[in-house]
Amino acid sequence: QDPYSFRCVPQVHGACRDAISHVAKVVETEINSVTDNPTVWPDEDLVISGGNFHGEPLALAYDYLALAIAELANISERRTAQLILGLRNLPEFLVANPGLNSGFMIPQYAAAAMVSQNKQLATPASVDSIVSSNGQEDLVSMGGNAATRLLRMADNTERVLAIELMNAAQAIEFRRPAKSSPKLEKLMESYRSLVPALDNDRVMYTEIEASREFIHTRTAPCAE
Repeated sequence: QDPYSFRCVPQVHGACRDAISHVAKVVETEINSVTDNPTVWPDEDLVISGGNFHGEPLALAYDYLALAIAELANISERRTAQLILGLRNLPEFLVANPGLNSGFMIPQYAAAAMVSQNKQLATPASVDSIVSSNGQEDLVSMGGNAATRLLRMADNTERVLAIELMNAAQAIEFRRPAKSSPKLEKLMESYRSLVPALDNDRVMYTEIEASREFIHTRTAPCAE
């Protein structure tokens, strides 16, 4: 049997996608909500102090999103690691002369480091309230922290996915002259125009960034 990281893609990716969709709805609701304090009702000549400003709805949603982002990176790195093991009739580190060349060993290191950092960043921010304003603000959401760490996590995850795409494309090269589906072949042709196959060791930072940019700008048209 294939490892879970291959077999359970629909289950893991699907759950993460559901989480992202849920958070998007929460954010849309909050953006369109009244968050003023006090709330002024001019027709009733009322000024009411309330708590609509509190960021708990967003903080909890962002903590949930952090878990989903961390899991996407986690399963992606596991697939990358499986591809460089020297199994499935593929060479170790996805390079023709393993031992002489380190191939995709270092990109997997980078992916593992970013996944590990994501796990640390996924610690819930909303449970870490600190009292301020002489006790008046005694339970705050920490929604700002919950949001800003997502930027780092999203950045890490994009690069982890870019590294997986590099590894998957390299693995396909070792299956030639076999062909994949027409859509994937079109995707590969477009991808290879930006990220060449690896024959010998070289610095791969620029190619990781090119792979990341490809995910942003080129994958959707090729998948149509």
